[in-house]
Parts: sequence; C-alpha cells; structure tokens
Amino acid sequence: MTSRLRGKETKLMKSINTLTQEAISLLKSLIETPSFSSEEDQTALLIENWFNQNEIPFKRENNNVWAFNKYFDENKPTLLLNSHHDTVRPNQAYTNDPFKAIENDGKLFGLGSNDAGGCLVSLLATFVHFYENQNLSHNIVIVASAEEESSGKNGLNSVLKHLPELDCAIVGEPTLMQLAVAEKGLLVLDVKVKGTASHAAHQNDDNSIYKSIPVMEWFKNYKFDKISDVLGPVKMTVTQISAGKQHNVVPSECDLVVDIRVTDRYTNAEILEVVKANVNAEVTPRSMHLNASSIPVSHGLVQAGIALGRTTYGSPTLSDQSVLSCQSLKLGPGETLRSHSADEFIFVNEIEEGVDLYIKILTDFFKL
Repeated sequence: MTSRLRGKETKLMKSINTLTQEAISLLKSLIETPSFSSEEDQTALLIENWFNQNEIPFKRENNNVWAFNKYFDENKPTLLLNSHHDTVRPNQAYTNDPFKAIENDGKLFGLGSNDAGGCLVSLLATFVHFYENQNLSHNIVIVASAEEESSGKNGLNSVLKHLPELDCAIVGEPTLMQLAVAEKGLLVLDVKVKGTASHAAHQNDDNSIYKSIPVMEWFKNYKFDKISDVLGPVKMTVTQISAGKQHNVVPSECDLVVDIRVTDRYTNAEILEVVKANVNAEVTPRSMHLNASSIPVSHGLVQAGIALGRTTYGSPTLSDQSVLSCQSLKLGPGETLRSHSADEFIFVNEIEEGVDLYIKILTDFFKL
C-alpha cells in the first residue's frame, strides 16, 4: 500500500468515526427530549438540525422528516433507510430518569436508546456517508418516522405517497445487527358472540358466554396449513374477554379480542376469510394493513450481510416493515429484548458497530 493510499484510508476512517461520534451525541439529545407517539415534534426539530448541520435539504410532514441523496436519479431504483424517533411511555419499574442520557460502563441508558434511537442515528450517519457519492447503483431516501409504536396514521405510511417507487428497504430496529429476513404481521380482531339476555334463574340455552367457549377453542386449536420456512406457523391468541355486568343477568353478548401473528405465507385478508368461515360470531378487524414482510436470502442486501458473517432469522415483532410493499430487511444495533424495558440501554460499541456494518453492507450492495 502506498503512502498516498494509506493517507486516503485514514481520512476515510476518521470521517466515519466523526460521523459515529456525532450520531451518539444526537442520540443523547433524542433521549433527553420526550417523544411519545404523536408527540414527536421536538425530536423532529433535532433531526432537522442534524440535516442542516450536514447541509442536506430535507422535507417534513407532521413529525416525519426525510431526505434524498444529493445525486438522486429517477432512472435508478430507490433504497429506503428508515427508523423511528417516537417512544412508548416509560414503565413504572424505571430506577433511572428515563429522559436523562446516562453513559456508564459502556452503556448508554435512556428511553428510546435501544428502540430505536440507536438504529436511527446509525442510519442517519450512514446516509450522510453516502450522500454525496455520484456512483451509487441506487438512490437513497432516509425517513425518520413518527408514530411507529402506535401504528398511527401519521407515521411512515403517510409519507409513502411522497416517495418514488421503492425497490427495497432497510428498516432499523434492534437485531444485534443480524439479518431479520422476515417479520410477522399483525391482525387484531374484535369478536362478538351473541346470545339471548335473561334472568340467571331461568333456563337459557342461548347463553353468549357458553357460546363463546367453542369459539375460543377454535382459536386455540386451529392450525393453518401453510408453514413459513422462516417464521413458522400463524399464531392466534385470545387476549381479552368481556361479558356481563351483574351476577343475576345472562348477557346478550360476549366480546373477545384475538391477536393473530401472520406469517409471510398468508395475507391478512386470507386469514380473516378463514376466521369468518369457521367461527359463529361477528368478526371485525381493527386494521388490515399490518401485513407480514420478507426478503429473499438471495437479495443483494442479505448476501452483503452474510458475507460479513451476519446470520439470518425471522422476527416475531412488528415494525414499520408492515406498511411497506417492497422487499425489506430489518437490521439494526441493539437487542430487541431490551425494548420497552425498565432502564432501557444500548451499548455504545453497538452503535459504532452499527454504523460500520451499515456502511460495509451498502458499499457491497452499491458495488462501490
């Protein structure tokens, strides 16, 4: 290696290191700025400031902020980089101040540090790294989105109409930088079993509570035929039941809530059709758009990760992948088990690794 090349490599590594340290600083600011779902206006301003400091034009709608690479070419396919800046509310088991960024023993504590602030700032740093490159095989659009935790109407789904057709996406969620090549979708059903109201002292063969038992048994025991290679079987769980208001009145209705985790072998519409054909009840879906997602292992993004020693798996948790119609890969620093936990944290070196691996994966994918 010549001295000229060695100097060029050092300059490049210093640039990545600087971006990483700036990303960690941004994460600390995000932690210390409350951003519950639908209340992310102040963290959106922090993200605006990040783009301004890097002299990158951006757009904002509601609390979603997005930007395109400098040399966007409408003749090229487009890659989406996405993560969210909203958080859940802190649970009561916190011992630290959830809105104070505390760095201790290599860990950065604070609400949203792991889910998904670490992913977001790592993707922002990665986007800046590639922003001025003229030789990319794909355009890049990055969206720092709102309302992910609540699956709200003003989240990523509301931005898609402003974006070009997307060829593929990386969705930043904590995966320990392993490759989540599939993600289960979610279908929540309100199920109403009807009967006849009466006095409890009288004979009643149309008791809505008794009639709900075979309905619950069906949800417990039914097995869908198609099994996903990555995500396994569809999982249905009755999670709530409500009926009756006093001891001596047989209720006319018994209400159930059913949580269904859908695999990439079915659409939500197909699952709903099977349920309605098999249960003696009124079935109403709360939404239909949170579908399962997947990306082939043969896809360039996945192959670039595998070449770096990353492993593939299927994720049971929901993310903004569910609103995308393009192939998408869930990938990010942090660990999913820490999400929504008391005293949430991310290791600082996980962010450093995240930026490094994102850049290496995309360098391979863009054939640079």
